[in-house]
Amino acid sequence: MTAEEILNHLNSPKAADLFLDLYGDGEIAAARQRYCRLVSEFPEAAEDLRVFSVPGRTELGGNHTDHNQGKVLAASVQLDAAAVAAPRRDKKVFFRSAGHRDIKVDLSDLSPRDEEKGNTEALIRGIAAEFAAQGTPVNGFTANAANAVLTGSGLSSSAAVEVLFAKIFDALYCGGKRSARELAKIGQKAENDYFGKPCGLMDQIACASGGAVAIDFGDSQNPCVKEITFDPAAAGFALCVINTRGRHSDLISDYAAIPAEMNSVAAFFGKQTLRDLDEKTLLSHIPQLRNAAGDRAVLRAVHFFNENRRVDGMQAAIQSMNNSPAAMETFLSLVGESGDSSWQLLQNIYSPANPGEQGISIALTMTKNFLDGGCPLGAKKGACRVHGGGFAGTIQTYVPFGRLEEYRAFMESIFGKGALTVLRIRPHGAVELFPLCGASRCSKNHSF
Repeated sequence: MTAEEILNHLNSPKAADLFLDLYGDGEIAAARQRYCRLVSEFPEAAEDLRVFSVPGRTELGGNHTDHNQGKVLAASVQLDAAAVAAPRRDKKVFFRSAGHRDIKVDLSDLSPRDEEKGNTEALIRGIAAEFAAQGTPVNGFTANAANAVLTGSGLSSSAAVEVLFAKIFDALYCGGKRSARELAKIGQKAENDYFGKPCGLMDQIACASGGAVAIDFGDSQNPCVKEITFDPAAAGFALCVINTRGRHSDLISDYAAIPAEMNSVAAFFGKQTLRDLDEKTLLSHIPQLRNAAGDRAVLRAVHFFNENRRVDGMQAAIQSMNNSPAAMETFLSLVGESGDSSWQLLQNIYSPANPGEQGISIALTMTKNFLDGGCPLGAKKGACRVHGGGFAGTIQTYVPFGRLEEYRAFMESIFGKGALTVLRIRPHGAVELFPLCGASRCSKNHSF
C-alpha cells in the first residue's frame, strides 16, 4: 500500500476497533498518532508499505524453569515493537527506530561476524540466514520502527524485536505463512548463533503467540504450547510491573549461575537437566548433593520442582475461573508462593556480590505491607513476585482496582514517577495490521 492508503486505513473506524483490541480503551488516539508518525517519517519513497506489531511479554509463572525443560505461564502485553516496512530489490536492510542509532546491514554475506555480536545487526543477519537455510532467500527491507516495550523490565524487548524482524521477512518474502513457533525459533537461533546469547525459547514464543500461553519445555526443541484465556481485570485486579530502576550491569554471572547450578544437580545423577530427574531421588540425596554441588544449588533444584507444580496449579485455576469464584484467590496464592520461592530458594532477588543494592527486596516488602495493611477483612488483597530474570529490574503485582492509584502513589514515592506500569494481556501476537485481522495477511499465528 502507499503511504496515503495506509494513512486512510489508520484513520478508519476498523483501525480504531483493532487499536482497542491491541492497546485497550483510552489508547486508540495515541496508537493512531504513533503509526501515522511512522508512516509520515518513513525514510525513503516506497510504494509497498506494510505495517507490523509484535508485543512484549510478561511471565505469569515459572521463574527460571525453562532452561531446565520446565513449565512456564506467559502472556503477550499491550506494549509492543511496531514498524512500517517496505521490501527492497537489493540485499540491504535499513532499520530506523526512535531513540536508537540507525542500523544498516548488507545481506549479501550471511555468515556470522564477531564484530556484530551483541548488536542488532547480528539479529537481522542471523534471521535472514535462517530463512535462507530453510529455502527462502530474502532481499532487504527498509523499516521505521518504535519500540514501547520497556527495556530492563523483564518484558522481553529484545525478543519482541527479533520476532518483528522475522515477521517482516516472512510477510515480505514468504507470504506470511510461518506460525508463531516457527517465527520464535528463527529469532532464538539468531540470538544464539549470531547475537551470542544462549537464550531459551520462552520469550520468543510468548511474543509471537498472543494472549496467555502455557508452555511445557519437556521437549526443548518442540515445546508444547497451549493457549489459555486469562484476564485479571475481569476478576477485579490490575496486573502491574514496578521498575525498581536497579543497575543491570555486572549481573551476567548471577544469571548464568542459576542454570549452571541446576544442571550441576542434574549432572550428579548423570542427567542433563532437572526435568530428567525424579524429585524423590533428589530429596533422598541431600547430604551428598550439599557436598557435590553446594547448598544453593540444592535449594534452586527444589525451587524448580515446586515451581513446575505451581505452574500446573496456576493453569488449572485460570481454566476454572468462569465456574469458581475462589479460583482467582487460588491463583493469587500460587503467585505469592512463587515470589517467596524465588526469594528463599532460587535466590534471584539481589546479587550476592552487591548486598547493598536490593531494590527488588524493597519493592516486594513494601508491596506485601501495602497489600496486607489497610485492607478490610475479607476484601481482595492481591499478590506479588519477582518478574523475569531477577537480581535487578522489576516485580509483578496484582492489585485490586480500587487500590491501584493508592498503590501507584506509594510505589512511585519510593522508586520515582512512572515506576508503575499497568499491563494488559493482548490477544494478538506477531501481526501485520493491514488488511485488518480476519483478512488473509493478518494472522494471530496461533498454529502450533
